[in-house]
Amino acid sequence: MFRQSSRLLTRATTMTWRRPFSTDLPAANRVDSTFPEAWKKVIPTTEPPMTPSAFMKPRPVTPSSIPSKLSVNFVLPYSSELSGKEVDMVIIPATTGQMGVLPGHVATIAELKPGVLSVHEGNDVTKYFVSGGFAFVHANSFADIVAVEAVPLDQIDPNLVQKGLMEFTQKLSTASTDEEKAEAQIGVDVHSALNAALTG
Repeated sequence: MFRQSSRLLTRATTMTWRRPFSTDLPAANRVDSTFPEAWKKVIPTTEPPMTPSAFMKPRPVTPSSIPSKLSVNFVLPYSSELSGKEVDMVIIPATTGQMGVLPGHVATIAELKPGVLSVHEGNDVTKYFVSGGFAFVHANSFADIVAVEAVPLDQIDPNLVQKGLMEFTQKLSTASTDEEKAEAQIGVDVHSALNAALTG
């Protein structure tokens, strides 16, 4: 039995991986000429309509080595906080827990929960409180962070946070309908996260 296991183990370690990873494949533009050709057969005098792919930029090539910086786009519905900013690391408050993103991070989509988003650039750390949103980490060391609301942590008044937490806790205890309970619970969750961000 042990003779066979050592032979299987040797064979498994010497096997080469036959299927390439998706990041190893080139980012080639795939042009499907079937639709334009069919269009020209039916209506030869009119140009075929443009499809959404005609307006999209090609996917950037995944670098063969890990870059030294992570390019971050951090946007809100009403403004752009960071646009193509090269940083060392970003720590995002994902619903699954705090997630550190470094250059060369595996492609990921993460939902954000209320918490602190930290942007590390050398010795400088900029912290924002985000209420929720999504983070899209691409294999080419780009990260797109989309938040509903974000405020620099140093602009938050701790006294107003404590006051809001007390108000929403009281509303939660006196809520009579499911809608009132849900609204109060959201207020408690956000203010608790704000309080934790300021004290932690």
